[in-house]
Amino acid sequence: MRVRTATEDDLPQLCELLALLFTQEVEFAPDPAKQARGLRLILTDPARGTLLVVEDAGQIVGIVSVLFTVSTFLGARVGLLEDMIVHPDQRGRGYGGRLLASAIAEARNAGCQRITLLTDAANIEAKAFYQRAGFTESTMTPMRLSLSLPEL
Repeated sequence: MRVRTATEDDLPQLCELLALLFTQEVEFAPDPAKQARGLRLILTDPARGTLLVVEDAGQIVGIVSVLFTVSTFLGARVGLLEDMIVHPDQRGRGYGGRLLASAIAEARNAGCQRITLLTDAANIEAKAFYQRAGFTESTMTPMRLSLSLPEL
C-alpha cells in the first residue's frame, strides 16, 4: 500500500472512482468530462490544493483531495477535504485510514490550521469514519447556489 500525489496519467482511474462516489451521494450525478476538468484544475495548480491516491499492487484503490482557502476567523490557511472514496470492493483494509492520515499531514504541511468536510447526513458509516479520525460535527448548515455557466 502506498499513498502518493496523483498525476495526469491517473485521470481515467480517478474519474471511475469519482463516478462511484457521485453515484452514492444524494445531490450529485457523475459527468466524467467535468470530473476530469476539475481534477486537472487541481493537478496543474498546487496552490489550489493537493490530490492524493492510495494504490496497492499498481492499482489505484482510493482518492482524496484537499483544497486550500483562507479562514478570516483563524487568520490562516485552511483545507477543504473533498472527494474521499475507497473503491467499495477494497474497503476494510486500511486504505481509507491511510489516505485520510496522509491528507491531514499534507494539509498540516501546507500550513492549514483546520480541515472541513461535507458528507451526506444519512451516511452513518462515513460520519463514524471521520469521527474516529477526530472530526466533529458542526452546527453550520451547508447551503448552495448554483452559478453554472452554459456549456461551451
